[in-house]
Amino acid sequence: MGRTQRMRDVLIADDHPLFRDALTRAVHTALPDAAVHGADSVPALLALLESRPDADLLLLDLHMPGARGFSALAHIRGQYPGLPVIVVSAHEEVAVLRRALGHGAAGYIPKSAAVESIVDAINAVLGGDVWLPPRLGADAHGELKADEAEIAARVAELTPQQFRVLSMIAEGKLNKQIAFELNVSEATVKAHMTAIMRKLGVSNRTQVALLASHLTLEQIPPPALPDED
Repeated sequence: MGRTQRMRDVLIADDHPLFRDALTRAVHTALPDAAVHGADSVPALLALLESRPDADLLLLDLHMPGARGFSALAHIRGQYPGLPVIVVSAHEEVAVLRRALGHGAAGYIPKSAAVESIVDAINAVLGGDVWLPPRLGADAHGELKADEAEIAARVAELTPQQFRVLSMIAEGKLNKQIAFELNVSEATVKAHMTAIMRKLGVSNRTQVALLASHLTLEQIPPPALPDED
């Protein structure tokens, strides 16, 4: 027997409580009996996904602690390819929308959208369609530069813990800081670093951060980072 609406699990990842509440109300308008689960950071979202791998829909903000631009979307699409993702963003440039589609988003909701549009997007995506805002998406299509697409594919291969480490490296954190935040040993962080560099095809943490910068919205190269043995 297929899933009914009463069994829908919807995840909302946004670090602004008021907007997360607004999205929750929109979800309940579209799906009155849905179970809605919120996350205010990418680490919290990854933990939520690990506990609910069969979720029906994810509403994902591009600006949250623990991710830069499209890195979380690229990783989640690789780890959970069957999970439809609607990007929710304050950015209303067509170029950003096209990159979101290129990274596998099934919909794109500007934060200025009316509740009715959010409801339409949820219903359309759960029905198997792609939803785009009419004034931005009339002729929009997925568009990624070749290097960005290749990097996204590599990021998609990282385990959730490796992705957490990658995000912290991109923020400029040192191994001891990463170890403290993840409650693991520095040796474990170094093991993750070795695996990350192998999967990304680079040889040091500065190159890791540089690759991650290709998935940011602004695509500004990061400053050089000190290498650690």
